[in-house]
Amino acid sequence: MQKFLPAAAKFSRRAIAAGMALTLAGCSTVESVQKSLFGGSLFGPDVPESTRIEGFIGAVAADEPRAVLIGREVLAQGGSAGDAVLAMAFAMTVTYPSRASLGAGGACIAYNPESKSGGTGQAEAFIFTAPPTPAAQGADRPAAAPMLARGMFALHARYGSAPFERLIIPAETMARFGVLASRAFVRDLALVSGPLLADPGARAIFAKADGSPLTEGSQLLQPELGATLGQIRTSGAGDLYQGGLAARLVEASQLAGGGLRADDLRAALPRVAPAVTLRVGNDLVAFAPTDGGLAAAAAFSALQTNPADGQAAQARALSVAASVRRGASGDPAAVIASSQPPASFGPLGASTSFAALDRNGMAVTCALSMNNLFGTGRIAPGTGILLAASPSPATAPLLAGSIAYNANVRGFRAAVASSGQDASPLATAIAMNNALRGLQAMPAQVPEPGRANAISCYRYLPGAEGACSWATDPRGAGLALGAN
Repeated sequence: MQKFLPAAAKFSRRAIAAGMALTLAGCSTVESVQKSLFGGSLFGPDVPESTRIEGFIGAVAADEPRAVLIGREVLAQGGSAGDAVLAMAFAMTVTYPSRASLGAGGACIAYNPESKSGGTGQAEAFIFTAPPTPAAQGADRPAAAPMLARGMFALHARYGSAPFERLIIPAETMARFGVLASRAFVRDLALVSGPLLADPGARAIFAKADGSPLTEGSQLLQPELGATLGQIRTSGAGDLYQGGLAARLVEASQLAGGGLRADDLRAALPRVAPAVTLRVGNDLVAFAPTDGGLAAAAAFSALQTNPADGQAAQARALSVAASVRRGASGDPAAVIASSQPPASFGPLGASTSFAALDRNGMAVTCALSMNNLFGTGRIAPGTGILLAASPSPATAPLLAGSIAYNANVRGFRAAVASSGQDASPLATAIAMNNALRGLQAMPAQVPEPGRANAISCYRYLPGAEGACSWATDPRGAGLALGAN
C-alpha cells in the first residue's frame, strides 16, 4: 500500500497524466472533461466561465476516477470542499452505482477552520445510513431507503457555497448522454455479472448488445437515472422523499421487489453529531460516532502505542465495532478504551470512499455503501435507481474516515477516507497514523480488502500550500488530483 506522505505522495503533472490514462478510459485531459461539466461557470451564468482559481486549489481523492475529475473542477472554479464532495457523490451514482447509487447511504466527517464562513473550528459527522426496512408484502429483496441525496444535501447546507442544483449537472449529463465505464466499475461488474444481468432492468444498463457485461471503456448510458437526477436538480432533494418522485419510487420499488413504503422515505433523515476526537500532540484526530468510526479510532489508538502491530490494531477495531453493534453506548472515549472480547465479522457490504480539501483548509471525507455489491441487484423501473439492500446487523458495512486538525491555529492537517469491509477501520487508522508521523514506509500493511484515500498538509492549511500532498491506494483503480 502506498505511503501517504507529503514528499512521497505528491504527484507531478506528468504522473497525473499517466495515471489518468491508465485509470480513466476515454478521457484525454481534465480540460476536455471540464468543458461539458456545468454548462458554464459553477456559480451560474452571471459569473464568467473563465473565473478560475490560480495557484493552489486543494485536492480530491476517490476510488472512482471520473468523480475525481469533477471534484477537482469544482475546486478549480472556487467551490468549497463541501461542494466538491457533493458533486463527486452524485457523479458516483452514475459512474460507480455498484457501491454508490442514489439508493446508497453513508457517513461523512467535515471540518471548516474559517469562522467567518460559519466554521466552528471543530469537526462534525454527518450520518445517513439507512435503518433496516420492515418486511413488506411481496418484497423478495427488501430495499433500503435511499439516503444519499438527503445526506449530501444536509452536508452541503452547512459546508457548500455553490448552488446545489448546479453541482448535480455533471451527474445528470453523464447519465443522460452516457459515460465510458471506468476500470473501478467494471471490476465490480465482473464479480457479479451472472446473477446481476439476470434482472432485465440491470441487463438493459450494464450489458452490451450481445448480453455480455460492459468492459472498460464501454458506453454506460442511463437515461432514466438522468431524468431522476434532473427532477432532483429542479425540485430539490426533498422530492425524492415526500414529493412526486417519492411516490414514483415507492411504486417502482414494489415492482422491483424492494417493498419501500412512503413512511420509509419520510423517515429517511440524516443526523449531524459532534465528531469523536483523540489528541495526538497538538492535533485532534476526528472520527464519526458510528461502529466503523469508533472502530477506526480504536485501531488508531492502538497504533499510537505500537505502530508496527497492525494485527493488534485490527483485533481492537473489530472488538469495539462488535461492542457498538451489541448496543454499547455512553462516552465514546470509554467505549474505545474499554476491554472487549475478541470478535470477527463475516462478509460485509462493499463500500467506497472519497475526500476533498479546498484552498481554505475546509476538508470533508465520506464513505458510501449499498450494503451489498450492487445492492439488491434490481433497478426501480422508470427511475434508473439501483436499489440498495436493506441492511442487517450481520452484513452492514463498517464505514470509516478521519480528519486531523489543530484547533488552536485552526489548521487542517490530514484527511483519510477508506473502504474495504472489516478492514476499512484499520485502513483509516494506518493511513492517518502515517500522515501524522511522517514515516517513510508503512510500519504495517492494510490487509485486503482495505483501501484508503488520503490528503495531507504536514505544515497545516491555510498557510502552507506547498506542504500538501494527496494519494489513492495503488491497489485500487482510483485517482488523486490537486494543484500547487
